[in-house]
Parts: sequence; C-alpha cells; structure tokens
Amino acid sequence: MTGNALPKRWILRAIDAQHPSWPAVVALQQQLGVKLLWCQLLVQRGITSYEQAYRFFRPSFEHIHDPFLMPDMHRVCNRIRQAIEDREPILVFGDYDVDGTTSVAILCDYLQRCGAKLNFDIPDRLKEGYGLSKAAVDRAIQSHTRLLITLDCGMKDLSSIDYANEAGIDVIVCDHHLQGTSLPNAYGILNPLLNHHSGQVYPYSDLSACGITFKLIQALQAEMKINIHIEDYLDRVALSIAADIVPLTGENRTLLALGLKQINTNPSTGLQALIEMSGLSRQAQRSIGMRELGFILAPRVNAAGRMKDAHTAVQLFMEKNIQRARELAAELHERNQQRMENDRSIAQEARDWIESHPEEKNRKTIVVYQPHWHKGVIGIVASRLVDWYFKPTVVLTTADDQQLAGSARSVPGYNLYQAIDACGHLLERYGGHDYAAGLVMEARQLKAFRETFEEVVSSTIQEEQLMPALYIDAIVCPDDITESFIRMLKQFEPFGMDNEPPVFLMRNITSVTNIQPVKNEHLKFQIPRKAGTPLEAVGFQMADYFDLFRQQKPIDICFTIEENFWNGQASIQLKLLDMRISRESAR
Repeated sequence: MTGNALPKRWILRAIDAQHPSWPAVVALQQQLGVKLLWCQLLVQRGITSYEQAYRFFRPSFEHIHDPFLMPDMHRVCNRIRQAIEDREPILVFGDYDVDGTTSVAILCDYLQRCGAKLNFDIPDRLKEGYGLSKAAVDRAIQSHTRLLITLDCGMKDLSSIDYANEAGIDVIVCDHHLQGTSLPNAYGILNPLLNHHSGQVYPYSDLSACGITFKLIQALQAEMKINIHIEDYLDRVALSIAADIVPLTGENRTLLALGLKQINTNPSTGLQALIEMSGLSRQAQRSIGMRELGFILAPRVNAAGRMKDAHTAVQLFMEKNIQRARELAAELHERNQQRMENDRSIAQEARDWIESHPEEKNRKTIVVYQPHWHKGVIGIVASRLVDWYFKPTVVLTTADDQQLAGSARSVPGYNLYQAIDACGHLLERYGGHDYAAGLVMEARQLKAFRETFEEVVSSTIQEEQLMPALYIDAIVCPDDITESFIRMLKQFEPFGMDNEPPVFLMRNITSVTNIQPVKNEHLKFQIPRKAGTPLEAVGFQMADYFDLFRQQKPIDICFTIEENFWNGQASIQLKLLDMRISRESAR
C-alpha cells in the first residue's frame, strides 16, 4: 500500500463464552435487560453493575464529587476568601493552551463576580515557554500581587515559587501534572494526583486543569453562597476535557456530558462566537460533540498561544458582548489559518527529509531539526510524524543562539517520559507524561541526544509497539446495524480516551456494490442488507485498497460507525480503519 497506510495488527478483544469476563457480561444483562453486545462493550469499559451503568448512561450533576475531598481545598478557599475580603491584589496565571486559558477565564470571571481585585497573566509561548517563570513572578511583583494562583502549571516551578515566596507572595498551585523530585513550596496545592500527608486522596485522579479549577469554584460557591450559576462554566470545562485528551471516565465523563448539553443549548457568549466563526452554527441539524470540540473549536483556541499570545483566548471566554466576542473569535480563526499553513509545510518538510535519508527507516525513533521551524507548531508536527511512521518522535527548532526547543510524541503503550528522562543529562529542561513531552537542550548536544534517545528507545520498546494495533470490540454482520442499534450506540457517547468508539469487525463480505475511489485518495463502497438500504462505507486515505476487490474474494473490514453530514443532511456511515482478504478464503 502507498499513501499513509501502515500494516496493522488486528487484536480481537470481544468477550465470548470462553472469556474470563463472560459471567460479568451475563450478570449485567440480567440487570439491564439489553442485548449481550452492549453488556460486552460496558464490561470492556470496566462497567459491571447497574449503578455504574446508570452513571455512565445518565450523567448528572449529582454524580460530581464533593470538592472538599480534594486535599488542601479548605485551606485554599480560606486564603482566597481572605484575599477577596481584604482587597488584596490576586494574579491568576495559566498555561497558554485550551486547558490553561479556559481555566483562567472561568476562575477570573467567578472571582470578579465575588468582588475580587485581580488580574490574569499568560506566558508567551515563544519567549518564556511553559510554566511559571521568574519573569512572570517579576510581573506579579510589579503589580503588587499578594496572592498568585497558577492553573495548569506550577508542579515543577519550584524555584519560581520560592522566588515568589521571598517577595511576600502566597502561591496556590492548581495543576494536574505529576510532581518532580519534590513538591513546590506553595501555600496550597490542588492536584488530584497527590497523596496528601493526611492520607486524604481525591476519588478521581484524571481531571483536566479546568476541571480542577471548576472544583475550586464549586468549593468557593459552597462557602460564599453568592448568586452565581456555576453550571454555566461547564461549557468551557467540556472544551478543556476534549482538547487535553484526558480519560472520558468517571467525573470527566459527567463534566463533559453536562458541558456538551450547555454548549448545545446555551453556550457562553465567547464560545457561541467561536462556534459561529467555525461554521458549526450553520449546520442546524448537527449537534456539537467531541469531534467538533477537539478538531474544530480547540485548534482555534490553541492557535492563540501557538502563533502569538493566548490573552485573546482568555478574553474571548470572559467576554459578555457578542459583537466584541465575534471580533476576538475572528482573530483566533485567522491565527488558526496561519497555524495550519505552518504545520502542514513543516510536516511535509520533515517528511521529505526522512524520505531522503533511507537509513532513517532502520531507526526506531525520529529526531528532526530545522532552525526556522515555528516553535508554536512543532508539537502538532511531531504528532503528524507519529501518525505517518509510528515511532517515538522529537521535533526540534531553535530557541535562541545556544539552545534548541523540542516537542516529543509517543506511540500507544510506550512511556515517552521515561525515555526522555533517561536522556536528562543531555537536557537543560524537560517535562511531560507518557505520550507527550517538551524539552530544551544546548544546541551542541543535538547529536548526542539523537543517538542516546535511539539507544534508550531501542532497548526498551517492544517490536509490536512499532506497528499500529486495531483493537476489535465486537463482530457484527450487516443486518445487525439497524436504527435501534444506532440509537443504543449513541448512548455510549461522548467518545474519547478510555471510551473510544467501538471498533467492529465484519467477516467474509462477498457482496459489495458501488465501489469507487474518491479523488484518487479515498475509497467508498456499499454493503447490501436483507432489510433496509445498503450501508455506506468510506475509507479515508485508503484508495489503494481498491485492488483488494480485483481479487474477487471475501473481505474482512474493521470500522467504527459515525454520522456523516453533507448539505445539512445526516446519514450513518461505516468509517473504515482497515480491510483485508478474509483469512478463511486465503487458506
């Protein structure tokens, strides 16, 4: 195959009568009274009881945890209340991505309505980089700040927080990242990942930063009892969850579902303007879901910090005047256009370099560098290269005369952060998690880093981790996919990390009609059913699979099911993930 297609491993994880989890499936069916297929999909998601299923299918604000279960919450709330009562200047400092800017926006809006004296600050991605820098603390000192609240950062900014403490500024850290070698010396830390010295542990560890910020607002509201409808902030919390790719389980799923309802009924002024600018409001039949949040709205917000500074995004999410909000949304739209032009050209340039160096094919990593690449989009480029080559990837550009800045991305199942950490002696700074990381190094260390990273990954990665895997949830036949099937499948939404759309397998398809390549890139065909219209199947970047049909043998297909919108009309289509000659017919 040509194009972007990589060979894939098909891994069947459907639960049958021989599977150890089969008794749980049967027991759940007895409780729910639905088809075994749906019980299998629930058990695969760790849902084995009626109560768990009810919370999954019927998320409610009542299912959100008590915010005071989070360690330090009482202490943090008391300090913020004191600052409001004493009119102390408060500075809210957040990261420049969607999670950070939505966090800053909702907390600033809430505190202002509580009468706080405050300002907000977002670092310049290109000049300051991620986190609380001493330059940011200097700005806080100049504005006479007495209380500094960091959102989506702070866990590793130990020296900057110490610097703030020396200046008489109390620092509260609200973050969802792992700590470094030690905890920051902050007045209070809200982080659901922490095991508090008191033994108190928050019952859900995977909140986005904006989710943590909402918990803070929820706690403040419980104590201050001001006439503010805090559920109105959930639309921005939902956007943060979609953009930050956190697990769609437990409290995250509840917050996201409630936020999507808010977005589709009464979004905040800024988000409404962004929806209009993206063209989604012109598609009246199309409700906004995870795909629209993650692939249409979130990139426009992230473009604010990637191409310039992210203050515009915060202002948009706090704006109450629709005309001004539309102006800010238009500015983000323009920056996103610039961002797309940059990341496409850089990704193609990186790909051309790799293809022109045949020796790269034998490596288990990709490390590419050009001094002119835009720092704001190298993370996106790294993700594109992982999609194309399925290898742990680092993309670097020039930070200044002596230093390089890089973004790293991993393949599923491989801990990228540990590999970067093993190269830590060659780096000036680094941070991240299993699948994504950022790093800074001296330019002179590039060659050594490239070789060390290759050695570390080669010695720790499994060969199967270098080949994409398709995890198949269930086997179906064409006549299984009915209107009631689609209605039930939609109950599993919203889909995302740890609640991915189910992957289905159809075996031994012998009757396929209207086979056609589209623009020499994509593939479309129809699968007849005994009852109902034929099923439409589409494979993006799969035009080369057209040759399979020339063999006139039964085929197997893997796919997800989604709604396709065209000219204002919605229809169901099978989104092909892979296809091959049926194993039975190949024997």
